[in-house]
Amino acid sequence: MRPGQHLANYQGWMHADGYAGFEEFYRSGRVHEVACMAHVRRKFVDVHKSQGSTIAQEAIKRITGLCGVEKQARGQPPDERAKIRREKAKPVFDDLEAWLHIQLPKISGKTPLAAAIRYALTRMKRLRPYPENGFLELDINAAERSMRPIALGRKKYLFMGSKGGGKSAVVAYSLPETAKLNSIDPQAWLTDVLGRIADHKITRLDELMPWRYAQARA
Repeated sequence: MRPGQHLANYQGWMHADGYAGFEEFYRSGRVHEVACMAHVRRKFVDVHKSQGSTIAQEAIKRITGLCGVEKQARGQPPDERAKIRREKAKPVFDDLEAWLHIQLPKISGKTPLAAAIRYALTRMKRLRPYPENGFLELDINAAERSMRPIALGRKKYLFMGSKGGGKSAVVAYSLPETAKLNSIDPQAWLTDVLGRIADHKITRLDELMPWRYAQARA
């Protein structure tokens, strides 16, 4: 229900894991899926930890090679990122996919390793747009990191005390996030503000906001 409401009018690319609830949007043609290599890697990591599988280890090694290319491309304009990916990532990607197809018939279809390979092949098919489009990503790690504080604080938010307490918390949480969006170290900004706020006129509090702080140091 929630994904449906959120994406009701959206058109374009969407990075996502394998959540089945999104399939309706992909079928509509309005939303184009880009899968996540980090989720593929996690499957092999789990198998390797539990079974010490050399095939899983090799898959992890090959995926790490793709991540290495992304480090080289990070921060570059989209056209340059796409060029780097076509030259360095696509051959690794294609080879990994072909190698997984070769490995799958060699093992029992009921094993966790086989399940990991089948999952990988399905997701890699949906990762095909990434090497050709520099504005896309190899994984959704950045998005997951931004959501992690919400997940970690979920139970704590039940003890805000009141609706007003919840609103105050939202304001407090928004300030360091705003600092980040303005390329400011939240801890440095907060330390500076706390050192000055006692003597600062209440009618000029906006001068202490993160965006003003960024302008003052530009």
